[in-house]
Amino acid sequence: MISVTSKSRYAVVALAELAKSGDHPVPVKELADRRGVPDQFLEQLFSTLRRAGFLTSHRGSKGGYTLARSPEEITVLEVVQALDGMIGQEADEAGGIWAEGVEALRAVFGQTTISEIVERESSEAQSGMYFI
Repeated sequence: MISVTSKSRYAVVALAELAKSGDHPVPVKELADRRGVPDQFLEQLFSTLRRAGFLTSHRGSKGGYTLARSPEEITVLEVVQALDGMIGQEADEAGGIWAEGVEALRAVFGQTTISEIVERESSEAQSGMYFI
């Protein structure tokens, strides 16, 4: 009933990686290597995200992709729905607890930006470090 595919998960972490790079174009292969995602798969996702207005492509020897909008303006919900369509439409039709669950998921995804994903990843990486 609630369908969020691995496409969306890969896309969100790749967009977070782009956000870390700022305004410098990053090739898909480099992003794929950094995140352990097959580069051809990521290229397909980026093609869709570019058409949806999330990415700008840059050609040439220093080409690659940059975010078309600020990472503070891009929500996880927007990315998921660009790739997977409307989340949980069947659950809305079912009503009751199913609709409530989908609405909660939409609320969390709708309030979480790519910038916040970057912050969460950074704090999680730091919390895993031990100092002696």
